[in-house]
Amino acid sequence: MPASIQFSLQVIYFMSEPRPKIGFVSLGCPKATVDSEQILTSLQTEGYQSVGDYQDADLVVINTCGFIDSAIDESMQAIDEALQENGKVIVTGCLGARADNLRQAFPELLAVTGPHARDEVMAAVHQHLPAPHNPFVDLVPKQGIRLTPRHYAYLKISEGCNHKCSFCIIPSMRGTLVSRPIDDVMQEAQTLVDAGIKEILVISQDTSAYGVDTRYGLRLWQGRPLHTRFYDLAEALSTLGIWIRLHYVYPYPHVDDVIPLMAEGRLLPYLDIPFQHASPTILKAMKRPGNRDKVLERIQAWREVCPQLVIRSTFIVGFPGETEKDFAQLLDFIEAAEIDHAGCFTYSAVDGATANSLPDHVPEQLKEERYEAFMLTQQAISEQRLRRRVGQQQTVLVEDRDERGYLARSYADAPDIDGLTIIEGEKDLAIGEFAQVTITDNDAYDCYATPL
Repeated sequence: MPASIQFSLQVIYFMSEPRPKIGFVSLGCPKATVDSEQILTSLQTEGYQSVGDYQDADLVVINTCGFIDSAIDESMQAIDEALQENGKVIVTGCLGARADNLRQAFPELLAVTGPHARDEVMAAVHQHLPAPHNPFVDLVPKQGIRLTPRHYAYLKISEGCNHKCSFCIIPSMRGTLVSRPIDDVMQEAQTLVDAGIKEILVISQDTSAYGVDTRYGLRLWQGRPLHTRFYDLAEALSTLGIWIRLHYVYPYPHVDDVIPLMAEGRLLPYLDIPFQHASPTILKAMKRPGNRDKVLERIQAWREVCPQLVIRSTFIVGFPGETEKDFAQLLDFIEAAEIDHAGCFTYSAVDGATANSLPDHVPEQLKEERYEAFMLTQQAISEQRLRRRVGQQQTVLVEDRDERGYLARSYADAPDIDGLTIIEGEKDLAIGEFAQVTITDNDAYDCYATPL
C-alpha cells in the first residue's frame, strides 16, 4: 500500500477514535479563570473533549474558589452536585489547598490539588482517564482555550502575593509573588491580538508589584529590551493597538507614571484598586497599606493629568473592631474620592485568616445595615458620575443583544463587574466589535445611548 494511503487511513483511524469527555466547572475570580483556561488548553491539546453536561462526561474537573464563605459554599455545592450526577470528580483551585477538609467531606474524590496546578490536574486526569493518542490533528487554536468571549481575554502576569492582609489567606494558597518574564507575557499578548482580541484585561494579585521578585530583570521582546516591571509592561502593552485595562493595582507612587499613557489614549483610563477601607484604625488591623489623605491627593493628581480616569475598588464593611466612626470615615472617603464603581462585602471569617482572632467582631445584622448604607451612598456617587457622560460621544465594545437593545461596554466598564451602555435604535451592530455612540441618559449603574 502506498505511504500516502497508509497515512490517510491512520489519520481517519485516529480521528474516529472516541475522545474522552471532560466536564469542567470554573468558579471564582478572573485569576482562577486563567488557570481554568490553561487546564482546558492542555486537555484539548491532548485530545480530550469538553462537554457541558455531567451525564455526558467521563470525568469532571472543578476549579474552586475558597476566599470567602459564599464562595466556599458555592464550591462545596458544585462538588456535591458533580459527585451525585457523575461520581468521578477532580478538585483543584483555592479550596483545594484545604485538601484534608475536602477529603473528609468528600472521600470519594479522585484527586485534590491546590491553585495554579495544571500539571497536577493533568496527571490526575491521565491516571483516571488516559489521554487518546492523536498526533495528526491540531485541536487547539494558537491562543489556547478561552472561557471568555472572543473579543476580550484576561492576561495573568504573576502568581501569589507578598502582602500579609489579616483577612486574606491567598498567600498561603498561592504563595508569594512570582512574576512571569515580561517577554513571555508580551508574547501571549501579541498572540491574543493576532487572534482578533479587542481588549486585554491585565490581572494578578498585585499588578503594580509586577517584577519586584525578579529585581526587574531585563529581557528582550522582538529585539526590544524591557525590564520586568509595571511601567515597562504597561508601556509595551500600550503599543498593541487594542484596549488595555489594568486590574488589581495598588496605589504605589510609581503608578503615577502610567497615568500619562492613559491621558494619551494608549491605555484605557481605568484603574481597579482594592482599597478595602479608609479608616486608619481598620487599615492597620487589616495590615493594609494606605493613608487616606495621601490616597486622596494621589487620586486628585491623577485626575488632573487624566480627567476621564475611572476608578473601581472593593471594600469590606463590618471588619472586626469597626466602629461607627470608622464606617463614617469609609463613606466620607468614597464620596471624596468619587469612586466610579465599588464592590462591597461584609466581613466573613475565613478559615486560617489572622483577623479571626481580632476582638470586637461586628454583629451580622449591623454588618448588613452598613452594607446597605454603603451601597446607597455608592449608588448616588455612581449616578452622579455617569450623568457627566450624557451628551458625550464614546467608543463602546458591543457585548450582546437582548430586548433592551445592544449591550455594550465603554472604556469605563470592565466585563461582569461594572455597568453597561445600552444602545437603543434599529441600527444593526456586530457583536464583539467597536461602535460609536452618543450617550443620551443614565441610571444608577448603566448608560443609554444611540448609535452614530
